[in-house]
Amino acid sequence: MRVLLIGSGGREHALAWKLAQSPLLTALYAAPGNPGIGEEATLVDLDITDDSAVLAFCRKESIDFVVVGPEAPLVAGLADTLRTGGIAVFGPSAAAAQLEGSKGFTKDICAKYSIPTGAYQRFTSAEPAKAYVRAQGAPIVIKADGLAAGKGVTVAMTLDEALEAVDSCFSGTFGAAGAEVVVEAYLDGEEASFFCLCDGKTALPLASAQDHKRVGDGDTGPNTGGMGAYSPAPVMTAQMVERTMREIIEPTIAGMADSGHPFTGVLFAGLMITTKGPELIEYNVRFGDPECQVMMMRLKSDLLPLLYAAATGTLANVSAEWRDEVALTVVMASKGYPGSYAKNTPIVKLPPADAATKVFHAGTALKDGQLVATGGRVLNVTAMGQTVSAAQKTAYAALDRVEWDNGFCRRDIGWQAVKREKA
Repeated sequence: MRVLLIGSGGREHALAWKLAQSPLLTALYAAPGNPGIGEEATLVDLDITDDSAVLAFCRKESIDFVVVGPEAPLVAGLADTLRTGGIAVFGPSAAAAQLEGSKGFTKDICAKYSIPTGAYQRFTSAEPAKAYVRAQGAPIVIKADGLAAGKGVTVAMTLDEALEAVDSCFSGTFGAAGAEVVVEAYLDGEEASFFCLCDGKTALPLASAQDHKRVGDGDTGPNTGGMGAYSPAPVMTAQMVERTMREIIEPTIAGMADSGHPFTGVLFAGLMITTKGPELIEYNVRFGDPECQVMMMRLKSDLLPLLYAAATGTLANVSAEWRDEVALTVVMASKGYPGSYAKNTPIVKLPPADAATKVFHAGTALKDGQLVATGGRVLNVTAMGQTVSAAQKTAYAALDRVEWDNGFCRRDIGWQAVKREKA
């Protein structure tokens, strides 16, 4: 099978690494890719925002299957263009991608199909939103409705913080994403990420993970795209997975089909495990980043037929097998992230991969033969272990062998699970 992978981050490096292991693969291309992805695939200089150019490349190179990594091309409708052009594609239609592209759309789906989530209101101007915030009190959650690279959500613990977040959205901090704001109830509990493949009618549960959104140790500082993750999440017991499928995932799949927008691809449910059970915080319509990295390390099955089954309505015919070990990844970011940071800083040395460790490239490039950091989140140092504590120890040992002066990381990834293990 000839495959084109769309994207350039750590998630896509993990997907490329796993896809390259498939005996079904005859050629793997990636656009635009990064130096790590380039070790697994042929990199293509292709504008992934130009749907017609992507389709033309697929026809020219006889591509059988396209895997779309990031959310923006999905929300913009790349999957629709490719399907109309006769190319099999892993990823939802633009209409179905609204589950991530519009937080208000998702909340309305939850309300219509009785999916447990926090109470909410939608607003298109600041003053009514602020009046609602004052009436509800803090803590409360303020969300820019559209795509904001994981940074459009404020969990406000004080009224002043909430009002400031509303003003921030409507003042243009998040561009068009903040033209509408969703204000929702604060959910108290433990967060978890849960993933399943969907083909429009069938859902295949994959795995759980927990990520660390805040930039600083002890979950302090501003939200980021994610500073690390581990899989599986101990809070996602077999019973909790069963409830999540029954109460959240299956009603969503049925509801999307009923609404005329059948969902195909990967459904990523951000959950809060409360005293009442699992409640939905938000949906994403692609693999998480950095959750994908730990999931690909744990997946025993061939990834390619799983993704193809989701794309072609044959998910009922496949199953996924997982390693029992824990995988943990630590994000190395450029100093200053999630604020401004220097670009093109040299990465002198990376530790070699082995059976237990792998460094995925997230924001790197080659400049005159030198590996440099070009993004905020740059490297994902990933390791396996029998326990979270063991995986954490191995990951940080590998990370300490990275030679990159402008890099920093959190030193406590996996802390909740490590605390459980020591209890």
